Amino acid sequence: MSHSEPEGLRIRKRHATNARIAASAARLASRQGLAATTVDQIAEDAQVGRSTFFRYFDGKENAVAEGVTGPWLTMITDALARQPADLGALDAVIAAFGELADILPPDRAQLSDLARLTRTSTTLKAWTLQTYQRYETAIADLIAPRVPGLAEHDPRPRLLAAYVMASVRISLDDWMQHGGSLPDRIRAALTALSVGPE
Repeated sequence: MSHSEPEGLRIRKRHATNARIAASAARLASRQGLAATTVDQIAEDAQVGRSTFFRYFDGKENAVAEGVTGPWLTMITDALARQPADLGALDAVIAAFGELADILPPDRAQLSDLARLTRTSTTLKAWTLQTYQRYETAIADLIAPRVPGLAEHDPRPRLLAAYVMASVRISLDDWMQHGGSLPDRIRAALTALSVGPE
């Protein structure tokens, strides 16, 4: 057995434990509110000890925020990676988010509750902002090969990724306030941008 196999297994187990704790935190906080959710409850639900919880997260707010926002990063990047190579950067993003519309939680009230949850504390807001930045970096890396005439240190992939996440954030805010179709709001925001020569 090579030395890389045990290390790889340990890394996968750490990722799985992190995801399990975060999912438990988001589920409990969504069900009973952030204030009523405790670290002990999260640890019990995730089937880990309290000390294990604190090896992964500084507090319940960080765990909740990761549980709410983390899974979307994988879904967004996977959907973007699946887009045909001949699509330009913006078209690929629009198509990817169109796919995501089909897998939004069927219980829209749950999605709204989770979105509100990330706005209930300074810690959650800060963590969500960090997550949006992670999204931007991941999206920029995936769309960079689709940007024509890409030069070294070209800001366009990161700028487009930042626009994408701003569109999602604004669309989510509008949807929470006014209702309607969240996918339609995101699609309209994304297609409002024109990228390319005049």
